[in-house]
Parts: sequence; structure tokens; C-alpha cells
Amino acid sequence: MPLEVLPQIDEAGADQEFLYTLNFGPQHPATHTTLRLILTLDGETIVKAVPDIGYLHSGFEKLGEDLDFNQYVTIVDRMNYISPFANEVSWHHAVEKLIGIELTPRCKYLRTILAELARISDHLLCVGAAALDLGALTAFLYAFNEREKVYNIMESAAGQRFHPSFTRVGGLMNDIGGDVVDQIRNFIRTFPKAHADVVRLLNRNRIFVDRTKGIGVLSKADAINTGCSGPVARASGVVRDLRKDEPYLAYPDLQGAFKVVCATGGDCYSRYLVRMEEMIESLNIIKAAVENLPAGPVNVALNDKLTIPDKTATYRSIEGLIQHFELFMWNRQWEPPVEEVYGATETANGELGFYVVSDGHGRAWRARTRPPSFIHFAVFPMLMEGHQISDVPAILGSLNIIAAELDR
Repeated sequence: MPLEVLPQIDEAGADQEFLYTLNFGPQHPATHTTLRLILTLDGETIVKAVPDIGYLHSGFEKLGEDLDFNQYVTIVDRMNYISPFANEVSWHHAVEKLIGIELTPRCKYLRTILAELARISDHLLCVGAAALDLGALTAFLYAFNEREKVYNIMESAAGQRFHPSFTRVGGLMNDIGGDVVDQIRNFIRTFPKAHADVVRLLNRNRIFVDRTKGIGVLSKADAINTGCSGPVARASGVVRDLRKDEPYLAYPDLQGAFKVVCATGGDCYSRYLVRMEEMIESLNIIKAAVENLPAGPVNVALNDKLTIPDKTATYRSIEGLIQHFELFMWNRQWEPPVEEVYGATETANGELGFYVVSDGHGRAWRARTRPPSFIHFAVFPMLMEGHQISDVPAILGSLNIIAAELDR
């Protein structure tokens, strides 16, 4: 990594000790993806840290203005690619809020179940990779073994393993079968043991605790003032969770199944503990939702002219064939009001929101997103000041920055 010596002058005009500028990333293993940090060092101490984004720019927001409401789901999948289904839920939550669609009870429950599985998958990667960066390989392997089970469930439900592209306006691509429900129940049964293994490996591990406790402290006031959300904010004592405060999908029916996990330390260790406890709460939500899964259709009624008809209706009825043709060729079924809406959901990293401006057609006139990683990466310089170079992986890992959410 190139070093550059910069002479610094204090307020009195006297020369200070030379400071160094150090590139950290974007190829450094601890930055995981394409994150670049420009660190100004006084020996081993960081006096300034500047994030440099733009290495994974894909034009997500402009693509949202070119693709229709269903096609764009394949793009939002690739924003937070660690829990892509949660992105789909957030996008179609905003679109359905714009159009005024009320989902079927079965669809609400299925979206809730899969969104919570995505949350667990995201937390597993965050915890496992953060531990790996600090030398704990075994915890990483235990976490990724459970993520494979979540991928198996997604593949069985949607046919795609990594980017399911499963939600549709007014419903889902298809209903799930009994085999998927059995896989989910098996995951509910086996996950607590794997979770307990990670707890035993890390919670009292002297090296892990020393590297995370008291490091990267974010106060409650700073968390609020900088717009943090999700585990980053809740680890600093901010009691806010959209699943409780602005419930959507099946969460109004499941309020008693989970609690909002908070801490007061605001450091890397607190953020780790919050994510570990949130996985158990998500498991409780999934268990309650599976045991109370309603019967019925997953898409709004065919006569609402909003959803893609199933193959039987397309091939065997003229109404279904016409609806399929008009929906795909002209987006004629969607006639949203000329309005603007903001819809947000609680994803693994915090509040993911989409701001949609409609001109009355089947695609957004303007589509903007509020990704949690972008907000949290802006807080990183404040957390890093005064820490050592060795603390960079710990703080960065505790924030769980996903680069594809940065470059919109």
C-alpha cells in the first residue's frame, strides 16, 4: 500500500510530527467487497478516515426508471446481495403502497417468513465474517453452514438460490409447497444448536472480546443525529424497529412473538450481541408464522388485473391470456395514481426505503432508495478517529457495510 508523508501544521503554526496517508482497500481482504478507505495516520493511530465509494456503481436508481415494477425486482436483489429477498419485500411494499394493493393473508405470512430467514442469513454473514477478520475461523464456518440451509429454502421456494426474484406486484411468483414448509420447520429445529455453538465460541473469547469491547463506540445521541437504524442504532440504545413502530405484512399479527433487541454499549461487541439475539427473535417470528400460515391464494384476485395470472389461467382462459399479454407488453394493468410515496421496511441492516414518483404508468418516473449501508458508512470516520489500524476490521465488520448499497 503506498504511503505518503504529509507535513501538518497546528493552529499555532508549528510543525507537527509527520502524518502518513494509507490506502486501506479496495483489495484488502478485511474490506470484503469494493470498499476503499483513505486513512491518515499518526504512527499506528488513525487521526482521519475518509471512505471513498464508487467502486461498485451499477446505476440502480436509474434502472428503476427504465424497468417496470416487476422487472425491477431483479435489480433490487443485487443491492444488499446478502439478504436479497428483504430488498424485494421493501421495493414491492413501496409499489403496493403507491397503487393501493392489499395483499392476501397467505402472501403476507410467506413474505414475512422469507424476510426473516433473509435477516438470519445476513446476520450470520456479518457475525461470521467479522469473527473471521479477527482470526476466529471456526465461528465463520459454523455461521456459513447455516446460511447454506437458508439458501436451500430459497432455492426450493423460488427456483433461484442467491437472487430469488420471488416477489411480484400483489403477491409472489408462485406459492410454496409442503416440502418448503418441512425445510423451514427443520431449520427452526436445528438452528438453535448452531447458534449456541457460535455463542460459546465468541461471547467469552478473550481475543474477540478484547478486540471488540469498547471499540468504535457510537453514542445514542450520535446514532439518532446521524440517521442510523437497525442493529447499529439499537446497540446504542435507540429503541426503534419498523416491524413494531410501523408494522407491515404479518407483523401486526405477530407482535407477541418477538421483542426489539437493544443494548447500551454502542461498541462493536454490543452490535455483535444485538445481531446474535435478533437471530433468535427472527426464529421465533418464523415459528409463529409457519404454525399459523393461512391457506388461500398468494396473489390478489385475477379480476383485480394487477398480478401475473398463473399458467393454467394463461393457457386455458381468454381472460388470463389477455391479462398476461397486456401486463408484459404494455404494463397496461398498472395505472397508479400520479403521486409520490415512500415505503420502508426493517431489513437486517436497518431501514431500507424506496421513494417512488409515479406519472401514471407501469414504471417509476423517479425511483430513489435509502439504503442503510450508505448511512452507516458515513458514520465510520467518526468511529475510527483515535483508534489503531488493527481496529479497522473490527469496526468495519460490526457495521456490515454492503458495497452495492453505496453506489446507487
